[in-house]
Amino acid sequence: MQLCRRQLTFGETDHELIWLSVSFVSLAGAATWFAAGLPWPRCLFHDLTGLPCVTCGATRSAIAFFHGDFPSALSWNPLVLVTLCTLSIFNVYAFVVLITRARRLRITRFTAAEKKFIRALVIILFFANWSYLLLHWRNFS
Repeated sequence: MQLCRRQLTFGETDHELIWLSVSFVSLAGAATWFAAGLPWPRCLFHDLTGLPCVTCGATRSAIAFFHGDFPSALSWNPLVLVTLCTLSIFNVYAFVVLITRARRLRITRFTAAEKKFIRALVIILFFANWSYLLLHWRNFS
């Protein structure tokens, strides 16, 4: 795996613009949803089993995160808190490189072993998060 900084080439996907736009549209959509008083999302898995799914508590974790209540966000769903922190850092990076037209960071040349490691790490993180949620399932009533 190699990390490099370079200018975008003609026709190359502008990931910073795309994902920053997706972040802002998603945030605006969620804010509009809750401002309009629409019902909170329901979890079919939780409704059927009474147990949390891997994303249970994500909405409450996100609300706590945006209110700056990081301990509550962590308790509702640790993986969501880590994801939102990472996304926030990426959004700041994307905004800066778009405004300044700076060179972009790109990760290139993944080996097969590195790809396998990343896949395994993602699966382990999801299972660890779900295990945490299952141990604290009474919080998800």
